[in-house]
Amino acid sequence: MRDLIPVARGDDDQLWAVYATVGRVNRVADVYRSRAAALADREWRAQQVKAYEDFLRRSRQPVPHYSVAPITRADLPRKWTPLPALGFLRGQFI
Repeated sequence: MRDLIPVARGDDDQLWAVYATVGRVNRVADVYRSRAAALADREWRAQQVKAYEDFLRRSRQPVPHYSVAPITRADLPRKWTPLPALGFLRGQFI
């Protein structure tokens, strides 16, 4: 009988997600290998929202809030694609 060698799960599955939240709806905006990259993206997205906040409110678009949390590859939706910076496309929150 062969000896089984336990395989340690590496950090390959550990990713950092930037989440866009509008009301009770959460969407994965983008995914990064490092927390620092995810935090930088969250900051950039927050700056974009702040710059266009007046436009978003006048056009009655929801203003997204961004946060960062760990995620695994298995938790990503099958046909996931990154969100635009302001969180909507063609007038709908994606």
